[in-house]
Amino acid sequence: MVAGVEVVPPLRRSQSSFLFDLDGTLVDSVYHHVLAWREALEAENINLSIWRIHRKVGMSGGLMTHMLLRETGIEISAERIARLQALHSKAYKVRSADVQPLPGARDLLTYLTRADIPWAIATSGRLETAGPVLERLGVDLDRVPVVTRDQVKYAKPDPDLFLTAAERLNVDIATATVVGDSVWDMLASRRARALGIGLLSGGYGQEELQGAGAYRVYEDPADMLNHIDEVAGRQ
Repeated sequence: MVAGVEVVPPLRRSQSSFLFDLDGTLVDSVYHHVLAWREALEAENINLSIWRIHRKVGMSGGLMTHMLLRETGIEISAERIARLQALHSKAYKVRSADVQPLPGARDLLTYLTRADIPWAIATSGRLETAGPVLERLGVDLDRVPVVTRDQVKYAKPDPDLFLTAAERLNVDIATATVVGDSVWDMLASRRARALGIGLLSGGYGQEELQGAGAYRVYEDPADMLNHIDEVAGRQ
């Protein structure tokens, strides 16, 4: 209070933070997952077009399995779902040796780290399949919060993965930005009350990502880094 006038302190600038999906966002693995799911389905004598499988990648494995089987009209059982998930994991592990970081992924994460901008990874994959890819990406699990399907009750399009990642970073989810390649990432970000940035590197189109809630869409991590000033990523 100065001479009867209340002095209001200046507003502090909100700290930016980024919550990244993994497959199709930081690493080029979407089609490896698609082919692994096809192999798993074929092992169960379930015939489903590859494009239909691709449209489900990005959501939780359990929910994806339910939706895929619903499209085929085949009876769903807990035992069959468990078998499909195990078959997918086995098939993906074989293919994951070829998975590489997307262009600019390492540079983007390095930039954020050096700029002291908090970031975390939240993936619908389980640690057994995500672990080797995270290592190839150069993510230090002792320093970077990584939330996998094993650690939450529900995965995308539910918001649990991103909410948990924000908690691990100790940031307000309302000031965080989710970066993902699928409509399921964008829907989860909206339900979490976070902004969403879409990347085209997972195969979804710009209009699809924007329709699901993305306020910016870039080609890949390199393109996002080149426009980092547009998304509150300045130092």
